[in-house]
Amino acid sequence: MPERNIEFGKYGARGIKGHEAVARQLDALASFIATPITARRGLLARLHYLTRTDHARQAARAVGLTVTDRTLKAWLDDKRSPSRKNLERIETAYRTVRRHNVARYLLARLNREGRGTRVEFHPLNQSQVSRPHQRVVTYRTLNVRHWDRIVEAWANDDEGALDDAWISDAVVDLGSEWGQYEYVTNIGFAA
Repeated sequence: MPERNIEFGKYGARGIKGHEAVARQLDALASFIATPITARRGLLARLHYLTRTDHARQAARAVGLTVTDRTLKAWLDDKRSPSRKNLERIETAYRTVRRHNVARYLLARLNREGRGTRVEFHPLNQSQVSRPHQRVVTYRTLNVRHWDRIVEAWANDDEGALDDAWISDAVVDLGSEWGQYEYVTNIGFAA
């Protein structure tokens, strides 16, 4: 794309890619379990979420949590503790299953029957950029009406597809200045 930044931060600007900020906000809206997995309570909450139904167990197995039912029962009964590698697998499986479970709900809330959701673009931080190299980038708002590809890419944890969907379905609607909002300090919206 013509306005993609190639050397972001060369003069000291700071920020993150817009699609990363969107993923953070969608993660916040998905309301993951706050207790860390290293705490017993956090581990049990994740295991209960992943083993509550047959559908959840199949989804967990599909994303890489391939332990036996006997091992799961030992973890739940506190007879054994998962290894660090298995803790990572549990966390990954939990986040993936949770994203897929809330994606449909979030999509309906964000699309709002075609009305869309107001999104706030907080511009990149130029406090470390020398005066001659600073540019005027203002706070912007935009009503994003098409969230389907964005939420689908987020649910599938596909960063490339999320970047493409965010740029082509949302940011380009900012008009000729859309390239200035490829990097931002924050993207804000609610569902």
